[in-house]
Order: sequence, then structure tokens, then C-alpha cells
Amino acid sequence: MRNDISGTVYGAAVQARSIGTLTIQETAPAIVPGAPVPRTLPPGTRHFVDRDSVLAEVTRLLDEALPIVGAEGTGDAGAPLVVVLWGPGGVGKTATALRLAAALRGRFGQGELYTDLRGASAATAAGPPTVLSRFLRDLGVHRDWIPAEPDALESTFRSVTAGRRILTVLDDAHSAAQVRPLLAASPASLTIVTSRTDLGRLVIEYGAHAIRLGPLRTPDAVGLLARLGGTGPGVEAVARRCGGMPLALCAIGARAAGAQQPDWELLEREMAMSGQGDSARGDDGADGAEGAEGAAGAGESALAAGAGRPSGEAAREPHGSGVPADASAGGADESMRSAMDASYGHLSEAAARLFRLASLRPWRHVTPGAAAAAAGIPEDAASALLAELADARLLEDATGGEETARAGSGEEGVAQAGPGAEGATQAGPDGRTDVSGQADASDRTDTSGQARYRFHDLWRQYAERRVLAQDGIAGAAAAVRRTLLWYLRAAASADACVLPGRWHLGPAYTRLAGRPAAYENGLSALAWLRGERENLAEAVRAAADHGLDDLTWQLCEAMWGLHLRLGYHQQWVSTHRLGVEAAARCAEESPEAEGRMRAQLGFAHLGLAEYAQAQAQFEGAAAADRRAGHIRGEATAVESLGLLHLKQERWGDAAECFRAARNLAQQVGDPRALALLEHHLGRSLQGMGRHEEAIGQLRHARDLVRALPDPYNEARVLMSLGRTLLDAGRAAEADEPLDRAASVMAAEGSVVQQADLAELCADRAGQAGDTAGEIRYLRAALGFHERTGSPRTGAVRARLDRVEATRGRTAGEGTALEGADVGGCGTGGGEGASEEVSGEE
Repeated sequence: MRNDISGTVYGAAVQARSIGTLTIQETAPAIVPGAPVPRTLPPGTRHFVDRDSVLAEVTRLLDEALPIVGAEGTGDAGAPLVVVLWGPGGVGKTATALRLAAALRGRFGQGELYTDLRGASAATAAGPPTVLSRFLRDLGVHRDWIPAEPDALESTFRSVTAGRRILTVLDDAHSAAQVRPLLAASPASLTIVTSRTDLGRLVIEYGAHAIRLGPLRTPDAVGLLARLGGTGPGVEAVARRCGGMPLALCAIGARAAGAQQPDWELLEREMAMSGQGDSARGDDGADGAEGAEGAAGAGESALAAGAGRPSGEAAREPHGSGVPADASAGGADESMRSAMDASYGHLSEAAARLFRLASLRPWRHVTPGAAAAAAGIPEDAASALLAELADARLLEDATGGEETARAGSGEEGVAQAGPGAEGATQAGPDGRTDVSGQADASDRTDTSGQARYRFHDLWRQYAERRVLAQDGIAGAAAAVRRTLLWYLRAAASADACVLPGRWHLGPAYTRLAGRPAAYENGLSALAWLRGERENLAEAVRAAADHGLDDLTWQLCEAMWGLHLRLGYHQQWVSTHRLGVEAAARCAEESPEAEGRMRAQLGFAHLGLAEYAQAQAQFEGAAAADRRAGHIRGEATAVESLGLLHLKQERWGDAAECFRAARNLAQQVGDPRALALLEHHLGRSLQGMGRHEEAIGQLRHARDLVRALPDPYNEARVLMSLGRTLLDAGRAAEADEPLDRAASVMAAEGSVVQQADLAELCADRAGQAGDTAGEIRYLRAALGFHERTGSPRTGAVRARLDRVEATRGRTAGEGTALEGADVGGCGTGGGEGASEEVSGEE
């Protein structure tokens, strides 16, 4: 017996005399062919002074590190270079990092990555899994091949970055633990990290080089003010009052730029007086008596407990020295405070009030709609006031950045929207060079027509102190509640467009009855949910912090379409744990809520392959719905448990669950739920090898789904039917369902499923002895897999080579079927498909 392999092998190969059970681990996802080299660094600013010594030091470190790698710059020796720029908030770390990156980008031709880690507090810090998912997409990995599990994400990122010259900027890091998974693997890479601490663990573990940034020298501070607002008597005194802190210098410079002839001496006197007493303007608690949305109640105590610190902020963990670089507990020393007072005192009354009320949570960004809700004013008025705040440099213009581009691209995930604006040496957070001009609010809109702004965390802390003094706890709590209600209603409107057939519990959906859809289609609605994902998660946390249990679980319900379609499993788990706790406390008022929350949380664990946790939640959901007498919810929970068993290949247990769920659904009388449950039951029978029963069951499911009608799910049933017929040795009968499925999936444009269908058709041709057909379909499958960077590319290419080797190439074959109506058929709906839940979609 000979046991050899000829030709070129792609992917896994196994040589053995006989094989029982075999599991092959596919390789890491490939880069999608033609994917552009990522260049995601935000633009820097022309108003940059000093920091030449920092550039010189980093350049020297880079020159010393590069000889370690091979001649091509991608050797396997040495370690990646990591530089930590650390210093107090407002000292200019972001601007310096971007200036360094711009100066060195020519050395890194294989990619530039940027992310804002939002490390002002543990509560706001971006999770590594979210950042890694975004980085992998930027590097060209198709979203369907990006894993959900954190460990798998890290491994994939290391595999993709190994051997590549990549420059990465990790802005505003909270801790070394947050940074560690985001370090590129190649010794030819450079990672620049900014943080308020020295991140000493990175120095110890990775040999990082920590460089502390201090305030600007007086001549440089004067030069920055001169660039922004001109010069004149008193400008040096103003610069000294700002303490050399670029964030303060930019705000004061913006105010001076708004005057035809800035009076620096008068400005200096204002700054000097600000420290002699409270300069709070007399808004007389404008919101203190508001109760239109139901005054805060429990929310008041939450605000009182958090007075004087950022909402939800946790104490910073010690790293290295363990001492943050901030000059005082409030996050800014007296020089910063005097500059902030002077800038704030120059605002209009309405702008100052909006500034305060929009600051009460660490929102990823602030939109006119959310700001209008916070202040209880019309949206067009809020839009104009936000523009005023941006011109005064109290807000950062985050419109049109990476986040906006990603939200409209159809890709999963939300990218960061430009630098975190460590103000520094930049004239303005939005990077504009004409600081004297007043931009119209209509100029600050993204591709969806929505403007976005962000707080620097020091400005947000400043505003929080103001709001408690001027608006009172009750007024502040009412503003938070109004904002949460706005997010709930907006999310429900979008979710109803993403999944129009789903049943709901929350009253926000009742308000939508009889109204026209808020979005043109589900994709545009999903884009809004994607763009607001981080703010929606913050809204859940805010509702929980304020004891608003009803809003907590309702916000989670409104995020179902977002998570079902796009994942974001870590956020999904964290928010829905709060949702489960809140729903349990609402059992008397909303007895059905706990079951819904547990079912949704169970799917988050299922996506992370945390099967024990998923089972516990699905069983808990069924029990909660049983107690509440909510038959429809119990049917969904039992069905979900069956889908978990399908994933585990526990076919008999799955079938038992689907039959139980069918009995419950029959009491509700939902034709769609019953049709999809019949499909699930057919898949269970197929898995058990009971092919003849499965064929009859799947044909029954096909008829039920066709009567709905629901073309997409009909195609899914037809895929299952075709696969079962092939397994049963009835290949000729598989042609009709496979052809129909192919037509639908091609119309859907589902490339992943089209690849699976092409492989299925290749199986059909192979069983029929049609080698030419098998080759054609394998070529089609290969083309689809290559377009998505599928990990199955190597295996399909290897199979194609083997088949071609046995037959020999025929001149006229070509690749005619690639991209043809092969469809997206697969054995279970395709690797990239979301599992269909009868009670949920």
C-alpha cells in the first residue's frame, strides 16, 4: 500500500491507513485579496510646537531596534518596539503621538492602526476584544472569519501581524492589561501608547520605553497662543496662567481668536480672579423643578454619591509607579482651572447649560438629538449650541471620523472617531486651522446627516462639577432620564426596522404602532445601531446606576437586532447581565421581562461558545416565563435551548426541545414560529442520521415557510433538505432544492453561504461521477472563499488540486461559475449566518 502525496498541498493534509473520527483545525483567516493597506491614523494639526526631543528619542530607539530584524525588515528575532508617552491630562500626548506617527509612517509600509482606548477610567476603557475585532477588519480579515472568543481574537491578531511592518497608536490607555493583547507580533513593528500613568508593567514585561511629557516651556506656550489668537501685551502672562498645558492654551486661544483685537491683559486678569471665588453663573438650577419625564427618584442618590467625580469612574489601578500624572485629584491644577473658568465664563447661558447637562455620563460622543433631550430643548437649537461649544474648544468635533465611515460601510463594528484630543499642541480638537472662523452647525454632519461631538475627559469632569452646583441633583437626574428615554425610543425605532417580525415587550415599541418606519431599510437602521453601540451600552449602565430598572431591561431589549446581526459579544454579556438583574427586580410590574433578558443573554454566551452559561440562561428563561405564565416566551426559551443542543451535536436532546417548543407555540398560534421549529426538528433528525424521517420533516417545513411567505428562510430549509438528500444517497432529488436555494442566496448577495452552496453542489457532482462539474463548483467555491478570506480556502484549493490531478485539465473549462448563481447554500445556513429563532425574528 502506498501512502504519498503529490503536487502542492494547501491547508491540512492527513495520511493514514484508516480513519475513524477526524477533526482538522483550520488555519487563521486569510486576508481578503485586494484589501487596502490600513491607514487609519487621524490627521494631525498644523498648530504643533515643541516635542522635537521626543521625536529624536523615538527615532533613535527605532534605529537601534531595526538592525535586530532581518534584511527584509520582517525577521524572527527581537521584540516589537513599544513607546509609552505618559503625562497628565491635557499635556498633549495624543497630538505628540500623532506627530510622531506622521513623521515615521514611511518606515511602516504594511499598515497603520489607531484606536482611542478611552482610558480616563476603568468604566470608560475600551475592551481589547472590541479593538482587536476592529483591527482585524482594518487589516483585511473578512468579518465572517473574525472569532468572538477573546483568546481566539488575540491569536488571530498575532498571526495576521506576524512578519508585517505595522505602526500602531494606542491612545489614552488605562492599564497595561488593556494594552497587552493589542501589541502587534512582528519585531519590525512600532506601537506608540499614550497614558496618564507610566504603564510600568509594559516596561517590565515587554521592554517598553516610557517617556514623560511635561508642560510646554513658556516660549513655546506663547508661540502656540500667537498661532491661535495673535500676540500682544499680556500674552506671556496668559501663557503662564495656563501652566504650559496645551488643552488650556487651545481653549484660551480659541476665545482670543473670536475677538477682532484680543485683550490679553484683560483675559489674564479674568483668569487671576477665577481662583478667588466660585465663578459659577447664576442659572438658578434651571432644571431643578423639571418633572415632565418623572423626576429622578433613585437617580438623585446616584448623582449625589458620584458628586465631584466622573460618572461610573472607578479608581485607577496602580501601574509602574502607581501614581497618575494628573496634578490634582480633580484632574487639573489651578492653572488649568483658571483657563477653564475663563473659557466657560465666555459662553452664552444656553450653551453653558447644554455643556453641563450633556456631561453627566461618559458618552462616546454627543449628538444633537441626545443633547437636545438632555437639555429639554429642540434639536435644531441643540445643534447650534453644540457648534458654539466646539468653536470654543470645550467640545471636540468627532464628525466624519473613522467611526462614521465604519458605521456606513456595512462592516461590523464601530471604529474610533479620531484622536481622543489630548489637546496639546493642537489648535483645536477637530484639527481645523482656521480658528477664527465660526463653522455653521450644518457643516458638522456625517454621511447619515448626524453631527457628533466629544468631551475631553477633563472638560467633562469640569462640567460635572458645574452641573451639581448650578442645576442641582434633581435637575441633573432629570436630564439623565430624558437622555435615556431618547436613546430607548431611538433604539427601538431602529430595532423594529432591523427585525420587523419580532414580538416585543417594552412600551417603546407600542408607540411605534401605526407610524411609518423610521428608516428606509433594515441596513440603514442597523448602521445607526452600530454607530451608537457604545452609547447604548453606556445608557444601560446609566439606567442601572440610577436605579431605573424599567429602562435598563427595555434598553437591552432594543439592542437585540444589533447583537443578533453583528455580535459584539463582550458588550452583549455585560449589558444583559444588568438587564437580567433589573428585570428580576421588576417581576411584579413586568413579569415577562426576566425570561426575555435571560434568553437574550443566553445567545451572547452561545456566540462565545460558553455552552454551560448559555444553557443556564436558557433554562432560567424557560422557568421565569413559566412562572409568569408567558407561553410565547417559554416557547422561545425552550427552542433556544434546542439550538444550543444542535450546536453541541446533541441531536436527540435538540429534537426533544423543539417538540416541546412546538407544543407551546401551537397554543400561541404563530405560523412563523411553527414553520421554523419544523425546520429545526428536521435538522435534528438529519444529525441523528434518520434521513428518511428528516426528508419528510424538511419538506413539511418547506411548505409551511413558503406559505408565510419568507424566501430567505425557505432557502435555508432547502439547503438542509438538499444536504439530507445527498447524505441519504438520493442525489438526483437534491438538484431542485439546491437550485432554488441558489437563486435566493445569490439574490441576497450572501457570499459566505454561496461558497458553502458551491461546495455542496461539488459534493453532488462528485456523487454523480461528474468530475467536470465537481471541478467547476470547486472553482466557484474557491473564488467565493478567497473573496472573504475564508479559513476554508486552503482545504477547498487542496480538494480542487486532487480532483484536477485525477482528471487532468480540460482547455475549455475556465472559471465560468465563479460568481454565477451558485448561491450561498450550506449544511446549516453558512458559517456567517445568524441562527434563526422563531420567537425572535
